[in-house]
Amino acid sequence: QVQLVESGGGLVQPGGSLRLSCAASGSIFNYRMGWYRQAPGKQREFVARISVRGSIYYADFVKGRFTISRDNAGNTVYLQMNSLKSDDTAAYYCNAIQTTPSDTRTGDEYWGQGTQVTVSS
Repeated sequence: QVQLVESGGGLVQPGGSLRLSCAASGSIFNYRMGWYRQAPGKQREFVARISVRGSIYYADFVKGRFTISRDNAGNTVYLQMNSLKSDDTAAYYCNAIQTTPSDTRTGDEYWGQGTQVTVSS
């Protein structure tokens, strides 16, 4: 059982940076961790994920700008966001899926409550 709490969102100017944090109540060692976002009136979309063994995958629209990382000892996942654009404005959600080391899902999935990122004009 894992509880996820996101933080670090806020209001930034275009071209600015933010670092989002996802703090878990328990160990994330056996979980693939990811970030998703949802803008008003739109569906939730994938942003980035990092596997148990550290393999990383990004959505095309954030490649070269965002970096996902994990701190297993601190039970925390981060999303460093640079060169922010107005289109990045959304609620950002942390996701955890229990997997094997080879990234095969073993069943449990969790979501955080979200943190708002607003990039002004």
